[in-house]
Amino acid sequence: MTRRTEWAVDAAPVDDSGGPGPSRAGAGPPRGSREFGEGRRSRGRGREAEDELSEPTDPAERARQICLRLLTGTPRTRQQLAEALHKREIPEEVAEEVLSRFEEVGLIDDAAFAGAWVESRHRSRGLARGALARELRTKGVDSEVISAAVEQLDPEQEESTARRLVDRKLASTRGVDPARRMRRLVGMLARKGYGQGLAMRVVRQALEEEGEQEELLDHHLPDD
Repeated sequence: MTRRTEWAVDAAPVDDSGGPGPSRAGAGPPRGSREFGEGRRSRGRGREAEDELSEPTDPAERARQICLRLLTGTPRTRQQLAEALHKREIPEEVAEEVLSRFEEVGLIDDAAFAGAWVESRHRSRGLARGALARELRTKGVDSEVISAAVEQLDPEQEESTARRLVDRKLASTRGVDPARRMRRLVGMLARKGYGQGLAMRVVRQALEEEGEQEELLDHHLPDD
């Protein structure tokens, strides 16, 4: 406290007329000062220390709390939670026990997660089965669960979404060399997980309806 008081007196602000401004005795250092920054870091370290002290020492209880925090508002796969527990140095056998219990009570449900993921990502990003399967694999979802989830996409729905994606891009590709234009549109669909056969068919149809006369519809596209 003595240090703060001495600092406040030495650094008394000056008003526009050149005279000393109101005394800051007893006030904290101004924002932007070194002391202010040190104070904020000190408070941050204090909060971290409090969190560490409040964290239970029992590994199983720690694991439960970690999982509950991660699941709040955001569904996660078993593999994602297992990786989080590993980073927090929860013993593997304890993590397995806690995760299995969470599955038993329905707090972890990879099948439900995968189904919701497929529906959401297809609707918002237009992703097809291939891309959706790749994303779910990165989240540790079992291959059988992935297959069941992506199968919920009706082929007609997938093709309809592909056509909407192409229609949105048509205007921005006008004036481009026809072969390159077709390649770009097919490539866009491929990056979203659509198979080459479906992508070629949808793009050809869109270009034909637009009046684009292509001479390459029955052979492979040339490289850029």
